[in-house]
Amino acid sequence: MNQPPQYTIVVGVDGSETSKAALRWALWHAGLVNGSIVAVQAWDVPYLYNWELPGPEDFAHKTGQALEQTIREVAGESTVPITKEVAHGHAAQALLDAAEENNASLLVVGSRGRGGFTGALLGSVSHHCVTHAHCPVLVVPGS
Repeated sequence: MNQPPQYTIVVGVDGSETSKAALRWALWHAGLVNGSIVAVQAWDVPYLYNWELPGPEDFAHKTGQALEQTIREVAGESTVPITKEVAHGHAAQALLDAAEENNASLLVVGSRGRGGFTGALLGSVSHHCVTHAHCPVLVVPGS
């Protein structure tokens, strides 16, 4: 008997209220379609001339802890399967890579709307994902 293709949702998480809204929506939708989620949080080392910064392992570890905390806060007792990915690099590229690597059916990101006319504009990460993803992209507002 053939198994139907897996419905995978990649969702960008950064701890912001808009990313929490995106994760909530992805959990709801995955529950409806019997899908799974790949939650991605990216980190990058800020460039500061002549400053000593913690090593990349520390950034990756702290990012992983933040991702775990956000998932616990938003998902609670959800039974939707969630895979966690901590990626090094720019958030938009990390999300696009994860969507392609996981053969995503859908990429979900939070908007960075600010209200009024400027609220109609997408944030740079969501805009980059909308214009470059190989799969459909849903941009979820924060409120």
